[in-house]
Amino acid sequence: MDMEINKNNIPQHIAVIMDGNGRWAKQQAKERIFGHQNAITAVRDTVETAAELGVKCLTLYAFSTENWNRPQAEVDGLMQLLVKCIHEETPTLQKNNIRLQTIGNTQSLPTDTYNELMKSIEDTSKNTGTTLILALSYSSRWEIKEALKKIVTEAKDGKISEDEITETTLQNYLNTKNYPDPDLLIRTGGEHRISNFLLWQIAYTELYFTQKLWPDFRKADLIEAIADYQGRQRRFGKTGDQVIENNNK
Repeated sequence: MDMEINKNNIPQHIAVIMDGNGRWAKQQAKERIFGHQNAITAVRDTVETAAELGVKCLTLYAFSTENWNRPQAEVDGLMQLLVKCIHEETPTLQKNNIRLQTIGNTQSLPTDTYNELMKSIEDTSKNTGTTLILALSYSSRWEIKEALKKIVTEAKDGKISEDEITETTLQNYLNTKNYPDPDLLIRTGGEHRISNFLLWQIAYTELYFTQKLWPDFRKADLIEAIADYQGRQRRFGKTGDQVIENNNK
């Protein structure tokens, strides 16, 4: 039976670091790619549950810029799997009114992976439910570096002055400018670190870590993470009393 959660307090943006595929495969005495292949069920279950609950944005950390340094066979297998997965799952996205988007240096992806991604983004562009954001060839330091380069270029061209640069200015140059900051960040696999993911955006995000390896993550696990989130008081720098007083107005 699913854990009871408050449907009126669902996080509007959930981000997920999908960790543990390699260790899961090792437990089965298989190659690492076997873990990635079996992670698709977890992705499907998580995406469909998020859509069912009315989550506005779901960001999945699918491939970091640092992942290019993994063994070539694993990288090649991951890219082939991405093409297959995006192609096969697009009808499910359509059925669930889910819009696909991406963040990251997607130009660095292999041509067939990039083309399949762009096709799915176009095919689902008119969907109005949950936005599924795949972080591909993404890292937060890369994102912030690219944003700063654009700001410096515009400053040199006289399009922006030093006094006009605010936090909002930087946010508007990030890959995530069209999305709200995450309310909840989930990391599977038992590790307690952020791994260069959405560093600017998670300043006030609630963090949830679980020992469960990603291929074993299911609807009940997402519900459990949301229930934990709902048990917290989000203060954003204020005192607990101030939050209570504001909520009672």
